[in-house]
Amino acid sequence: MNTQLELIAKSYDKAIELGRQGIDLYNDLPECITSDPDYPIFQKMSEEGGSSDSKRKEIREYLSPDANMKFIDLGCCLNLMFGGYDEWPSSYHGVDISSKTIQLLHEFVAGKELPLGSLYCASIHATPFDANYFEIGACIGVLEYFEKDFVVKAIMEAHRIINPDGKLVLDVPDMGSPEYRITMKLRSIWGELINLTCRHKNLKIC
Repeated sequence: MNTQLELIAKSYDKAIELGRQGIDLYNDLPECITSDPDYPIFQKMSEEGGSSDSKRKEIREYLSPDANMKFIDLGCCLNLMFGGYDEWPSSYHGVDISSKTIQLLHEFVAGKELPLGSLYCASIHATPFDANYFEIGACIGVLEYFEKDFVVKAIMEAHRIINPDGKLVLDVPDMGSPEYRITMKLRSIWGELINLTCRHKNLKIC
């Protein structure tokens, strides 16, 4: 489990580094992606709202955030920047395994002078929060990366830190969908690209 966590952290750290260099991993996709018969479905999904479900209006409608609530975003990635959470009235708290992700979020918060609860570089199965600390929470598109033993620990931790009357949105992709298949294919390719020392954008991997 620790090895898997380390690999994921390094992968996302590298993705942040590439982003700071102006390299958009969605540009210049290899032909093995663009020629895939399911690619148009994935492309339409991306154009309509991106590959992440974090910004879905149903999440906000269900959690009903208000100024008296503390919200925990487990495996937050850059949701505060791109998921619309910066506009929520609740107090935002984010946890992510990638230190460079957390660093970028701190810069974003400082640049926009946003109110903030906290940002921590940590695994979602072992957070630094007290029991029953949050009223609402979300874990979007995270658990599909891990084996069952980690998933169980992560869900138990979420249960520990969210109060008994609180709400949690737990989202795992439909693993049989065309969108998920293309997304996993892309992540596999990006993982190979990120682990290479060559940083040429048009490098052919497949």
